[in-house]
Amino acid sequence: MIHRRRLLAAPAALLAAPALAQAPAWPAGRPIEIVVGFAPGGGTDVMVRALAPFLQAELPGANFVVSNRPGAGGETAYVALQSARPDGFTIGTINTPGYLSLGVQRRVRYDVAQIRLLARLVDDPSAFVVHREAPWRNLRELVEDARRRPGRISVASSGVGTDDHLGLTLLEAAAGAEFIHVPFAGAGPVRNALLGRQIDVAGLNLGELGTLGQESPPLRALAAMGERRWEAMPDIPTFREEGFDVVMTSERGLGLPRAVPEEIAARLESAILRALATPGWAEKARQLELPVAVLPGAAWEALLPAQLARYRAIWERTPWQ
Repeated sequence: MIHRRRLLAAPAALLAAPALAQAPAWPAGRPIEIVVGFAPGGGTDVMVRALAPFLQAELPGANFVVSNRPGAGGETAYVALQSARPDGFTIGTINTPGYLSLGVQRRVRYDVAQIRLLARLVDDPSAFVVHREAPWRNLRELVEDARRRPGRISVASSGVGTDDHLGLTLLEAAAGAEFIHVPFAGAGPVRNALLGRQIDVAGLNLGELGTLGQESPPLRALAAMGERRWEAMPDIPTFREEGFDVVMTSERGLGLPRAVPEEIAARLESAILRALATPGWAEKARQLELPVAVLPGAAWEALLPAQLARYRAIWERTPWQ
């Protein structure tokens, strides 16, 4: 009886062995999820959806799908990324300053030490944007109005601790003006609220305006927070030119769980950097109005300690809420 059971079990084991041996190797096993921490339609979401086909071309067998998990200024997505199985099938978008500044203002449920950066794609200046029918012709007029009417002019951002919010905090301190901060779950909802005249001013990045090539765009930027004017939009002055020492940008890129095997992480980073170097992506980035500023993961990570120190200094001088 014992021998018969062994004989019956043997064919099943023999059949299972080839199935295991034929299991598809990464990245062909299942779709690679890109977790985005903001609502659809914003700069980060549009960027990665446009990039996905270029990544698939550089990584045969891969299939990328975008998953939006907005909430808590990006924290919801960072928690999901850190908690994902470290097998290379989950990567996520990284957005500074929020990625770092969230941990300055409160306890967060993720640890940046557990996330590995793969590449920075853009460095996008923050800007104050108004409807074309708004009464303010420039940033100075807006600030003067806010001084006359403290707490009456609303400024929307993509969430507490994001670049738009920190820029607002710095401006209030530099100008002695008080605005109403209205946080949203991403740049897409912020832009829609401004188009609908539900808010007075939108904190948006220059790459999120979508106004290049339009004869009469519905939105106009009063000023941007870059170190210098962006060559693609040379008519938009900087905050410094308008008399306010405020510099703030949004870096956007990709990361994955630190525990992902080095071979897989290196293949992903290499594929991303190759995709970003193609003429096709350069043209797509131009169409999307993206301020391209590519950095490999290690080079980007090397910048984070100084950035974190800056956000902590801002918090000590002007805590944001």
